[in-house]
Amino acid sequence: MLSFDETEFVTQTESLIALRPGIEELVDRLVDEGYDNVLLVGAGGTYAQMWPYEHLARRTSRLPVRAAVAAELVVSGDALLGEHTAAVFTSVSGTTEDSLRAIEYCASRGAHTVGFTGHPDSPVARGVDTALISAPKAWPFDVQLLLFLGRWLARRGEFTGYERLADELAVLPRVLVEVAQQAEPVAAAFAEAHKDTDYHFLIGGGNLWGFTYLYSMCILEEMQWLRTTRVHSAEFFHGSLELVEEGTSVIVFQGEDETRPLTDRAEAFAKRISKDVSVFDTRAYPLTGISPEFRGLLSPLVLDTVMDRVSKHLERVRDHSLDLRRYYRVMDY
Repeated sequence: MLSFDETEFVTQTESLIALRPGIEELVDRLVDEGYDNVLLVGAGGTYAQMWPYEHLARRTSRLPVRAAVAAELVVSGDALLGEHTAAVFTSVSGTTEDSLRAIEYCASRGAHTVGFTGHPDSPVARGVDTALISAPKAWPFDVQLLLFLGRWLARRGEFTGYERLADELAVLPRVLVEVAQQAEPVAAAFAEAHKDTDYHFLIGGGNLWGFTYLYSMCILEEMQWLRTTRVHSAEFFHGSLELVEEGTSVIVFQGEDETRPLTDRAEAFAKRISKDVSVFDTRAYPLTGISPEFRGLLSPLVLDTVMDRVSKHLERVRDHSLDLRRYYRVMDY
């Protein structure tokens, strides 16, 4: 597979699963000490990656869980934030400035701050009350967030299958390698067909809306300098549909939660207008060893693996490094 180090990938994924005992011990302590609300705080991609877990809590629990933009939180505040708040942060590098300021802000309001990163000596790891460290560069953070929130909801009697789900995560390294292998030819074909495409329209919903936002902004825009439109499948028919034309590249991200019919509807309409609709559906992947009732929860992680293959092939055919930036962390702002 192009630019895929299987050994490194497996090691990173195993390091995420290995955090389970520490995550569960932390959650149990927070619950026992009376913490009663959770803020999931991020910036850019790490903010978008919080949305599936806010979505999970909103539809299954009365526990107040909110995703917050780090920079906005510092200037606007949040009425939930206080001595009974667990504020959760994620950072690949451990150096994200907006998150560091938000960590200080949340700590000043009495919250218990939690950080997930791959760098134990980083500012984020040093700045939080509890740091849980994975292998360097391990991404995405879905395993940690699912374990953290899943355990919390289980303690409240709102996630009866948590232990079984957590046990099944042990197969993820193998399962995700198989996903990457299956996705490889699809990714190569998409990249070849779109090497000269300069605009993509992305649609997703439910617990894949965060990934839709992330892939549009953080990959296609930031890393490939491509123009995009991104819209939630439930909102597609309230304005954005007017941008779809016969030659528009429409990318549909389809998962397996209860919002699937909303994305089906948007996909069906897009195919009536555009001759260039690409559907990436997590249902296409076997995920052997994962129970059917948990597949939807893992859709963001599966799709991240699939689209990483697409990203690497876009990098190749467009001769545009995924590491190239004009402004981000290059200029002062």
